[in-house]
Amino acid sequence: MPTVLRTVYKVVYDAVFHFVEDDGFAMASHVALSTLLAVFPFLIFGTALASFLGASQFSSTAVHLIFDTWPEAIAKPVADQVVQVLTIPRGGLLTISVLAAAYFASNGVEALRISLNRAYRVLETRPWYFNRLASLGYVLIAVLIFAILSILLVAVPLAVNYARQWVPALADILDIVFSWRIYGTIFLLLAGLLILHLWLAAGRRRLLDVIPGVVLTMVFWSIGALLFAYYLSTFANYTATYAGLASVMIVLIFLYMLAVIFIMGAEINAALMKFRVRRLLFGKAAASRAAEKASSEADAAAKLRR
Repeated sequence: MPTVLRTVYKVVYDAVFHFVEDDGFAMASHVALSTLLAVFPFLIFGTALASFLGASQFSSTAVHLIFDTWPEAIAKPVADQVVQVLTIPRGGLLTISVLAAAYFASNGVEALRISLNRAYRVLETRPWYFNRLASLGYVLIAVLIFAILSILLVAVPLAVNYARQWVPALADILDIVFSWRIYGTIFLLLAGLLILHLWLAAGRRRLLDVIPGVVLTMVFWSIGALLFAYYLSTFANYTATYAGLASVMIVLIFLYMLAVIFIMGAEINAALMKFRVRRLLFGKAAASRAAEKASSEADAAAKLRR
């Protein structure tokens, strides 16, 4: 068997074996349920904080950024319920219910941290209160990013109208940028995955250590979403099984599939680091370049002697 194929086999086998051995499917269930339970508290807390900051379009922006990459059959029932929840008036930012929402939203981050620790085969040495504060910090950062984006979504059309009067060429560029919101969503998703893999789990990893798993996660999330949407439209009939809970179960199963792929991405990264694949590849490349350089120098010296 060629060296490359043998290395690929070792990496995949080690990742799958460790995933099963460490109860990866149970962890995926934990992540899926925690994520579903965290979505509503996150949006409630984010809406309250964004209103305090003057970002009135936060809820619609967050709904689009979270659900635009989901298949419509899965996203629409949840998005409709989210919009109904966010239209309920609340007493203000510093209320017990909103602060509790921030705490429950951080539970989703904690579930991701635990699953990444298992996948990367590291022990958590940081104090529990530090991890909880860090999870709340991630929630707050996400809210601030969504709030800034919601302000931009209001400001950019005004800037386009103003630029169209004075600088028509700039207006065309802004129109293009404003129409690429789906690409912005994908960029935020990619950046979020990199941040989670680099800093959420215990231990230290470099950017090149986590890129393979992140790219594979994005690719298989796209494929899985398309296949799951096709399955729902062609074969599935969850209403016959779960009745009024069908939409919730569909979302939960969809999130479970995404969680399995997310954890497997981290397992792939851990296996690549275990077998030192990056060092092997770059080491061989460096050795090849050194050999080529030595050969060229030898040829040049031979020509000079002639």
